[in-house]
Amino acid sequence: MIKKAKKISSNKISQIHTGVLVLENKTIFKGVGIGYQGTATGEVCFNTSLTGYQEIISDPSYAGQIINFTFPHVGNVGTNKEDLESDKVWTKGVIFNSEITNPSNYRSLANLDLWLKKNKIVGITGLDTRGLTNYIRDKGAPKGTISFSSKGNFNISKLANITTKWSGLNNLDLAEQVTTKKNYIWSGFKTWKKETGYLKNKKNSLHVVAIDYGIKKNILRYFSDLNCKVTVVSCKTSAKDILKLKPNGIFLSNGPGDPAATGKYAIGIIKELVKNNLPIFGICLGHQILALTLGAKTKKMKLGHRGANHPVKNLIKDNVEITSQNHGFEIVRASLPKNIEVTHKSLFDNCIEGIKLKNKPVFSVQYHPESNPGPQDSVYLFEEFINNIKKNAKKKRS
Repeated sequence: MIKKAKKISSNKISQIHTGVLVLENKTIFKGVGIGYQGTATGEVCFNTSLTGYQEIISDPSYAGQIINFTFPHVGNVGTNKEDLESDKVWTKGVIFNSEITNPSNYRSLANLDLWLKKNKIVGITGLDTRGLTNYIRDKGAPKGTISFSSKGNFNISKLANITTKWSGLNNLDLAEQVTTKKNYIWSGFKTWKKETGYLKNKKNSLHVVAIDYGIKKNILRYFSDLNCKVTVVSCKTSAKDILKLKPNGIFLSNGPGDPAATGKYAIGIIKELVKNNLPIFGICLGHQILALTLGAKTKKMKLGHRGANHPVKNLIKDNVEITSQNHGFEIVRASLPKNIEVTHKSLFDNCIEGIKLKNKPVFSVQYHPESNPGPQDSVYLFEEFINNIKKNAKKKRS
């Protein structure tokens, strides 16, 4: 049940409830604290995926956010060292409906609760996640503060004050926080297979430079599947330095925060790369920044799309893909220049899910074709990018 927070003079809510979530309008949810004992503030969003919670929590795109999982049984397959999407976990907090059970999976190395503690992620369980999801659906993603104290002592007024003072995601550049601090060449591991685990790619026939706004490891693995050497560079690396690496193509990664804020430095870099006629492929934040570079605008969505079950219509092939998504901003359709073609749209709310430049090998999608977690309907996009690279190389030779 959702209850309005009352003005409380005492710091103590309950000796039983060791976790609390306080929203910006002082709505409170009581529960049992899990993971790291502490307090964290962020935007409260919900994710509808049934599987892949470790990949979701370790996705850098969730920096600045508290994830409410709609699926009630989270933690039942434990955690391992292989399903991490980033070496550092940037998610602010997690919310589960049911208590974390003992893991039952042959790949599990640690209980999810221990993994959350190790990564300093504050969590809460035992509250009405359906009620919270309905709240977000009706009112939009709110700012919130999640707190875990083993003694059950909480100063609601202080937590509410922390929440209201936080700026929110609008105008917030988080890419500069999560990006790599040092450029590196990806280790070359391919996507995971049940029979072999992660195999190393021994062929580097093409060179892709990936601009890291918060890149997921499984994206890099798909490039390894396609025999690519991948150099990952910081989001503020100049176009001049990128071109010195002599890439065959440029990848614009996913990431957190407001694309317009990141665009203050990213747009100039990408403009130079587009002028050089290099094939470019962007996803998620990379998709939004590419749109800004080409003259479009972006805006914050009321809810955003987060889950592994989002239907998207491919307007070129006239078919439907079930996609994995995680974004809270979108392209403003009315702002699109005439040289941009819309290639994909959401069947939930008709928002733009893919674009391409009409006269150059430049395209992007809003969703996550690397399918981790999620369906593999959209893996073909990596192959389309590689085909663009090969066609571009052939054109240069002729």
